[in-house]
Amino acid sequence: MSQILRPLGFRQRAFLGAGLAFIVVLILWNVPQLDFILYPFRLFVTFVHESGHGLAAILTGGVWSRFEVMPSGAGFAVTAGGSRAVILAAGYLGAAFFGAALFYLANRVPHTRVISVALGIGLIAISWLYGGLFTTAFFVGTLMGIILIVLARRAHPDVNLIVLNILAMLTGLNAVLDVISLVSNTGATLGAIRNDAAAFSAEIAPLIPAVVWAALWALIAVAMVGVSVYASLIRRR
Repeated sequence: MSQILRPLGFRQRAFLGAGLAFIVVLILWNVPQLDFILYPFRLFVTFVHESGHGLAAILTGGVWSRFEVMPSGAGFAVTAGGSRAVILAAGYLGAAFFGAALFYLANRVPHTRVISVALGIGLIAISWLYGGLFTTAFFVGTLMGIILIVLARRAHPDVNLIVLNILAMLTGLNAVLDVISLVSNTGATLGAIRNDAAAFSAEIAPLIPAVVWAALWALIAVAMVGVSVYASLIRRR
């Protein structure tokens, strides 16, 4: 693979790397026998989603106590203070933004190893600080972080490029699909915990139905992913 990509400039390698990553994602999503490979990414999307809530709390002056990722793919974050509106919206939109930003960086910044190491360290730090020892969140963030750091140190930069693209696509697209599905399922709950759109409607804007907020978030998520693809692969420097 590296021998094929080496003669190309970074721009051309980014195109090819994104294309190969898209083919991998397409195969994973359309071959039921490979669902077991997607499962860790499903948990990772939840990890990013709940981290979005927590980081939003911190950035708006609140406190992030902990978060959990459940084997089913559900999760929740425990926060206090901060802007409740921003915190509630930052789950779905945070995951979509993460995927979009990672895709942009992977295909625009010619230092994929640095990106992998920085992301890996960030995931491990969040896992240890807020995930709780030996929880699903702890293992998801720690293992993903270690994998990214090892790839950065051992794998060819072009392999890092493809892996980052796969991670960005799976996270971004899953986040978009999640928030789109929320439009038709705004009443779903996790025990006594309401979903983000229902909670936003009840706590922030009672006069506006949850489905409206879910639809708005879906449009924003799709726009973020679309802008990322355009800015990283289509728009000229």
